[in-house]
Amino acid sequence: MTCSPIPSMLLALALASPLTAQEDDHARRMEHEHRDDTAAPSPAASFEPAQAVVDGDVVYARLGERAVTGYLARPKRGADRLPGLIVIQEWWGLNDNIRAMARRFAGEGYVVLAVDLYEGKSAATPDEASALAQAASKDPARLLDNLKQAHEHLAKRQGADRIGVVGWCFGGGWALESALALGKKLDAAVVYYGRMKSDPKELEPLAAPLLGHFGALDTGIPLEGVRAFEAALGRLGKRATIYVYEGAGHAFANPTGSRYQEEAATLSWQRTVAFLAEQLKR
Repeated sequence: MTCSPIPSMLLALALASPLTAQEDDHARRMEHEHRDDTAAPSPAASFEPAQAVVDGDVVYARLGERAVTGYLARPKRGADRLPGLIVIQEWWGLNDNIRAMARRFAGEGYVVLAVDLYEGKSAATPDEASALAQAASKDPARLLDNLKQAHEHLAKRQGADRIGVVGWCFGGGWALESALALGKKLDAAVVYYGRMKSDPKELEPLAAPLLGHFGALDTGIPLEGVRAFEAALGRLGKRATIYVYEGAGHAFANPTGSRYQEEAATLSWQRTVAFLAEQLKR
């Protein structure tokens, strides 16, 4: 795996700018979950696509003066107009393992855009990943702008008629945030053990059907928070299905990392593929 060096200035920013108490607590829990983790590919990133795909880098957004490059994959053969899927990295960044997952999703019949929320950087160690995630999270408006432009790229440049989003860990939280921000423009959202919300006012904008995957042993995303999230969605009448996997911890399906758990990862993949097909291939 290759990754850009983490500038000392970025590390200083992550440490110097204070987080809110809630953000700091979440950051500490993520650091605890990943303290012995690695950025090596897990078995999730080793599966070949179900069909041949074409892929490559693409500029999909501009944030101020900066052009943002993501990774685009789609079936080699098939219709010109396909449903689209935004894939959001977990806290290591857009690395080769996330690209492998983008190809895997493309093999299921989607035009897939793996976004880059770290804008050219990725991490090789938990400390680097934590610094990047915290630094990026200090400007949520910039992250949402990034994701909105990704949606626009799929709709206008790639001709996607229906669009969904999927993300893991850091990306799981931002999959939810993008679903809230995009409202009726989004057609499906899949959240893997991302940071949740339980405030009905914050969840009210959700319009897309949502599928959530969480580990019962995850101390970074505690089960009580997952149940509060599920209950709030239920009270609002949102279309949401939440699965909790017994015996599974945080990052059980991550394409990058050493916490992969085959049984939970396989079942969650099957459920994700079926859910996306139902919502996006109409």
